[in-house]
Amino acid sequence: MPISDPETYYDEHDEAEWERLTATLHGRLEWDGTVEQLGAALPESGRVLDVGGGPGRYAVWLADRGYDVFLVDSSEGQRELAREKVTERGVGERVTVRAGDVRDLDFEADAFDATLCLGGPLSHVLDADERAAAARELRRVTEPGGPVFASVMGRLNWLVLYLVSGTSHLAHADELAATGDYDRSFVDRLGYDSAFTETHFFRADEFEELLSESGLAVEELVGLEGLASVLSAGPLRERAEDLSDDQRAGVRALVDELRGDRSVVDLSAHMLAVCRAAVVVRFPSPTAVTSPLVATNPTRTSTPDRTPARFSATQPNARQ
Repeated sequence: MPISDPETYYDEHDEAEWERLTATLHGRLEWDGTVEQLGAALPESGRVLDVGGGPGRYAVWLADRGYDVFLVDSSEGQRELAREKVTERGVGERVTVRAGDVRDLDFEADAFDATLCLGGPLSHVLDADERAAAARELRRVTEPGGPVFASVMGRLNWLVLYLVSGTSHLAHADELAATGDYDRSFVDRLGYDSAFTETHFFRADEFEELLSESGLAVEELVGLEGLASVLSAGPLRERAEDLSDDQRAGVRALVDELRGDRSVVDLSAHMLAVCRAAVVVRFPSPTAVTSPLVATNPTRTSTPDRTPARFSATQPNARQ
């Protein structure tokens, strides 16, 4: 089948997305590395926005720890599964699930104590200007100084997988290396049916620049799967599941040791940025001075005639 848009793809892969972070060693490394960073940087309590939260893995983890969670996702299938999962896990009263788009979040400014955008929502925004708008939205809805956690899919890992698998993708791998865009035109040139969805794959410097220019001070940038990212490729993935407990422990130790190494971050399947929302200083004149934690007058890019009304994260009847 031709490449699908993200909403359709995730509607069709709702259960697979729920299992993705726990079913394999590769997925578990992503999960463990992410929750380690969350545990270290989240406030002790408060309201947390989970953008592109899918079936609710992170929402359940957060609600179990006492946070009030607002999960937004553009996929109806993912939202339905998230409602089921939070109810099954007994945290439904702490989790609100709504339709939403990272490029235009329907919340007031500074509404959340922390914001998550994990797994790749930013990667599924192909247009560079829209990615910038999405990153600004993450800053806008987070209170000044609050943590923002964002992870994206890495470009070099995707290219390594091409090399390891030895597929026909190699004929145009140089194009993907140059742009990072896995879109309809790229798949058409490959001349095959895609099993994935439209994605922009990031380089580490590009990702950090996107966040920094959007009013987010990047405190840490880590590679979640690190060198073990290759374990998601074909026969290597199957072999990884046969590793002994000692071998798995060795893989985890290796990933932990090199997680913050910049070259390893760039090679990782997923890279995670731990940021702080900049303090906004509004100047009466065009002259402005900024620091790593200061941004001036960030503005939204939504159209003036948009119909959905904003709502506050504290609104008691906001659950849908």
